[in-house]
Amino acid sequence: MTHSINTSMGGREWTMLVSLSVLWGGSFFFVGVAVADLPPLTIVTLRVSLAAILLWTTAIVRGLRPPKGLKIWAAFLGMGLLNNVIPFSLIVWGQTQIASGLASILNAATPIFTVVVAGIFLPDERVTPRRVLGVTVGFLGVVLMIGLPAINGTGVLAHSAVIAATLSYAFAGVFGRRFKKMGVNPLVSAAGQVTASSLFLAPVALTVDGPINLADLKLTVLGSVMGLAVFSTAIAYVLYFRILESAGATNLLLVTLLVPVSAIVLGSLFLEEELRTVHYLGMAMIAAGLSVIDGRLWHRFKNKRH
Repeated sequence: MTHSINTSMGGREWTMLVSLSVLWGGSFFFVGVAVADLPPLTIVTLRVSLAAILLWTTAIVRGLRPPKGLKIWAAFLGMGLLNNVIPFSLIVWGQTQIASGLASILNAATPIFTVVVAGIFLPDERVTPRRVLGVTVGFLGVVLMIGLPAINGTGVLAHSAVIAATLSYAFAGVFGRRFKKMGVNPLVSAAGQVTASSLFLAPVALTVDGPINLADLKLTVLGSVMGLAVFSTAIAYVLYFRILESAGATNLLLVTLLVPVSAIVLGSLFLEEELRTVHYLGMAMIAAGLSVIDGRLWHRFKNKRH
């Protein structure tokens, strides 16, 4: 039995994708507040650990139970490593040496790698010229919108670390397709992934950062960590696995093109950051790239010509 997906997304999938980009775009705000008082690995560990507690609580209330099969938990560990542990660690280390804006641009290359990786490993997500064109146009829109700050003088290793993180995300999107074949509910997939990530990251964070006293933290920092866990991780990963199940890895990871848009728009709304002409031009290019990948407008235009 084949488990094919829709390569052209419908309104439901696009709504979930935009919602996911807003949730992940908001994480920049939460991290910006939390990082003032907490080290990076501790933030990441608290983020996935609290999300795991919330997701399993929700799953159990809904009558779902943790799977018992070793095969499924091995898959959760693989997904956690590819989607959280490896990319989070690489990006955190990379951002100690390069600007966050540049890291965001490099991270937005994820769909480019996903088109290639999914095209190699997934027969129903083959590489097409239209997808390559759409991803390229969208990526150039991200570059235009954010700019290229602080490129001179930055290290090759830091660039390579963030690029390696985007490649890990691409493999995670392909790897995660197996949960549909295994019949795992998207909520359980999200919970299992962050649980495996938590178990792996907790001893690493304790070793590198040392223990923390939550009672000493400001309410704003605690609120930001909860925001990261609830909105940018727990709810976000339920959407992630739902989109992955119905629209596939290539369409799912288009979200990394939309995240910078969400981050900039949220910054202008809540942090009084100014939107400039270049931002609007970049967003227009991203929208054009996404429409090329989606294909429906282009097919209508082609049909009208014929």
